[in-house]
Amino acid sequence: MASLRHERQVDAPADFVWAVIRDPASIPAWFPGIVSCTVEGTRRTIRTATGLEIPEEILVSDALLRRFAYRITAPLYELHVGTIDVFALDSHSSLCVYGTTALPDTLALIVAGATKGALEEIARLAETSYHQATE
Repeated sequence: MASLRHERQVDAPADFVWAVIRDPASIPAWFPGIVSCTVEGTRRTIRTATGLEIPEEILVSDALLRRFAYRITAPLYELHVGTIDVFALDSHSSLCVYGTTALPDTLALIVAGATKGALEEIARLAETSYHQATE
């Protein structure tokens, strides 16, 4: 089982970063290659640009901790759990951490590679929203 983690400092308060990711249906706006999704209760189904539908279970969505976690439930994957945490560094900046644990190990490498792009887009959206709010 492989676990990988990427992090990105964001020039926006933690609440602005959390606002980008707190809605499970918002994933197409910030995760590369995901073009749509549906959410029903704790079930989320994402659709990739190639048309692949991937079912997921939302494990945690905690506004107090600013933590979102999910697992892919498709039989194709032995195990996949993704976790996004947002930490306040100070009143104007935060740290966003995206962790991936998966079997087979190669799946962790593939997904974790995409999480770097997701972190960049989360940061861009949060920073834009923050700067617009403070102008």
